[in-house]
Amino acid sequence: MRQFPWPHPIIAREGWPFLAMAVLAAMLADAWLGSFLGGMLWIVAIFVLQFFRDPPRVGSADPDDVLSPADGRIVAIELCEDPYADRPALKISVFMNVFNVHSNRTPLAGRVEQVNYFSGRFFNAALDKASLENERNAVVIRDAQGRLVTAVQIAGLIARRILCYVQPGDELDRAARYGFIRFGSRVDLYLPPDSRPQVTVGQVVKATSTVLARLEPRGA
Repeated sequence: MRQFPWPHPIIAREGWPFLAMAVLAAMLADAWLGSFLGGMLWIVAIFVLQFFRDPPRVGSADPDDVLSPADGRIVAIELCEDPYADRPALKISVFMNVFNVHSNRTPLAGRVEQVNYFSGRFFNAALDKASLENERNAVVIRDAQGRLVTAVQIAGLIARRILCYVQPGDELDRAARYGFIRFGSRVDLYLPPDSRPQVTVGQVVKATSTVLARLEPRGA
């Protein structure tokens, strides 16, 4: 296990405008509308603060370990087709509720081969149909051994904004912060089909800290 470099503050930069508005609204309510409404808005501000937390993490440095790209709960582990890289794959899906950290981190080091955004609907992200019908952004990464991993950010029932900060040709480190999804969502990983899952459906996982699967070394 190692501590990965973390160049961002403990509160995600995406959250500062929302936090500032929530705190300002609570202060004005305290001054002009009374303590009850002010107290309710302070509760909202505390919720915003916890939603946009972005803590540093430690995780495996083994290049064969696929790190979780998000906090949440495993809702699917299945063999299927990767529709973004056109290949058979093992899919592992992580569902994030509004109390999870929503900063997304890269599952392994590698070069970005594709970044594709798809508009779509906003079903509950815990449902299977969300994978291919909801608004989503797919990032295909090839590691130093030529193994492909596709990470798909998926909007949820409440989420309306997927943020992705990488583009084709970028070289990514393990656990690098590459995106953010606001207010409840899901991340699907499509791995080589011979990958070995290290988690089970229903398990709670942490971004970077949890190993989702082991990749088979190329040529093994």
